[in-house]
Amino acid sequence: MAIVLGPNQYGKAENRLVTVSRNGSVHTIKDLTVSTSLRGDLADTHLTGDNAKVLATDTQKNTVYAFAKEAPVGEIEDFALRLGRHFVSSQEAISGARILIDEHSWDRIDANDHSFVQGSNEKRTTAVTIEGSQAWVVSGVRDLVVLKSTGSEFHGYPKDPYTTLKETNDRILATSVTARWRYAGTEVDWAKSFTEIRSIMLKTFADKHSLSLQQTLYAMGEAVLNARSEVAEVRLSMPNKHHFLVDLSAFGLENDNEVFYAADRPYGLIEGSILRDDAPDPGLAWSTLPAF
Repeated sequence: MAIVLGPNQYGKAENRLVTVSRNGSVHTIKDLTVSTSLRGDLADTHLTGDNAKVLATDTQKNTVYAFAKEAPVGEIEDFALRLGRHFVSSQEAISGARILIDEHSWDRIDANDHSFVQGSNEKRTTAVTIEGSQAWVVSGVRDLVVLKSTGSEFHGYPKDPYTTLKETNDRILATSVTARWRYAGTEVDWAKSFTEIRSIMLKTFADKHSLSLQQTLYAMGEAVLNARSEVAEVRLSMPNKHHFLVDLSAFGLENDNEVFYAADRPYGLIEGSILRDDAPDPGLAWSTLPAF
């Protein structure tokens, strides 16, 4: 039996970067969390401690900040592509890079040019993977919390001795959407694409009469693929944020779908992928990401 080194990577995780773009008195904020990971001919550092091919993680961190100064950050996909391609082209031992970026939202306070209020916990995300001259982009959104107070049912499921859940023809449907979509290429208007994909998903969630969260998940992904030709695949992870009807009968009160208990756990977790049957090979797009 032999023991060998398997796949490996290293980098600097969760670099916090805030930039202020000053156009006269009007300022714009970019608030990012950037993680870098590099892979390649790195066996020596693991097996012998020889660091001759190891670009220090501190250097990776410094590169993030220097790149933010040398040119505008712009869209997070473009910034991630710049960083990943730089690491691969500048380091002989490095054959691949993965750059993860979360963008945190800030909203301008009224008409003030330089004051902001932090938005919701929702985050715009991207994961850029570089291998040699190839690049794959998976963008998305996380912590997008949505709720509809009607237009959702759940019934017709199997019953066994352990089933206590009652069927319903009218329930609250709420979830925190994590969506990732794989682009077919890198020549994309990232800002427009993100805005329109997010809008499509929200509209589909609101408009689709739901017989299950699974049905809603598929409809959201399908709608994106029907409308956005640049997207090859959509992956969605949607926990069911349960709202249980409170029994008020002990108080002589009838609860007509008005008073609920919002439970944070345990929760149903619905996940799935929707893709074109002629979608291009994903390559390494998903290789360093969770399945959903």
